[in-house]
Amino acid sequence: MTTNPSFASIQGTARLAAVLILIMAVIAPFSMLYIPSTMIVAGDAAATVQNIAGSEGLFRLGLVADAVIVLLELVITVLLYGLLKPVNRTLSLVAASARLAMAITQGSNLLNHFMVLLLLGGATYLTVFAPEQLRAMALLFLNAHAMVVLIWGLFFSLHLLVSGYLVYKSGYLSRIPGVLLIVAGLCYVIQSVGTILLPQQAALFASIGALSFVEVAFPLWLLIKGVNKAKWESRALAAA
Repeated sequence: MTTNPSFASIQGTARLAAVLILIMAVIAPFSMLYIPSTMIVAGDAAATVQNIAGSEGLFRLGLVADAVIVLLELVITVLLYGLLKPVNRTLSLVAASARLAMAITQGSNLLNHFMVLLLLGGATYLTVFAPEQLRAMALLFLNAHAMVVLIWGLFFSLHLLVSGYLVYKSGYLSRIPGVLLIVAGLCYVIQSVGTILLPQQAALFASIGALSFVEVAFPLWLLIKGVNKAKWESRALAAA
């Protein structure tokens, strides 16, 4: 019988990671899908600014939701690294680094939305700009925010592809969520690269990216089935 505390806690680590990922999966559609779809009118700066000004509290709530997601990502990154490290320490570090890079990019992207609030805040130093210029710059920062989403999507795709491989090879987790993580990673790659290369087909690539929801199978599996503790211990001892 082992006395290593990490053996005793790995099941809790896996389930905590699952709960945090699922919490994030509930929050993310609100800030990343609902708010942009209701406030941003493509190519119409005046209508977009009017929507934001009329629902500034909702826009700020989206910023808070995005900030919470970034904080959750940092914790999830560490938990998943500990869970997958026995399979391959180097690849686990690659997966963790990719997710960390994604979280940093997401955090930096919050500045674009803060810039919109500053431009629409009515500060006296902004009177040097005409109202049309302020609206145009606000829409510019909103569009920049959307473009940065494609960038962090590339980091996340790398995380999903490597993590999917590690889950598939682990032996202490089901291969099915591993395969689905790889599928989700490919969806993110197609959406990000496709939209960058062919922006006129953004709607098509967005529909492909939506298929990445299959990644939710992984946290659900961790929450319901958990980890085969004996096999995790065996791999952890072999990798030590």
